[in-house]
Amino acid sequence: MTGNISICGVDCTTCPEFNVQCRGCNAIAGKVFWAGFMGMEVCPMYSCCTTDKKLEHCGHCSKLPCKIYSDTRDPAMTEEQHLEGIKKRVNTLKGLL
Repeated sequence: MTGNISICGVDCTTCPEFNVQCRGCNAIAGKVFWAGFMGMEVCPMYSCCTTDKKLEHCGHCSKLPCKIYSDTRDPAMTEEQHLEGIKKRVNTLKGLL
């Protein structure tokens, strides 16, 4: 994976929790702080991509963007912001291929 781009296409350095609660998705093997709010230990995208499908990142998946992308919306975002974020992450991942 390239630098601080997570498996789902987020640039971890743009997150306010980067180097506060989190060193980046790849560095902490998907055990992001917010997963606990969803009743999980590991981000569902990280688990699906790396554990289940053994992919370097979601850009290698034929189902990109999948239902997990739509299901993991930050409640502070509007639907429009969420969809724009998905589009940006997909474009980032496709640029890595």
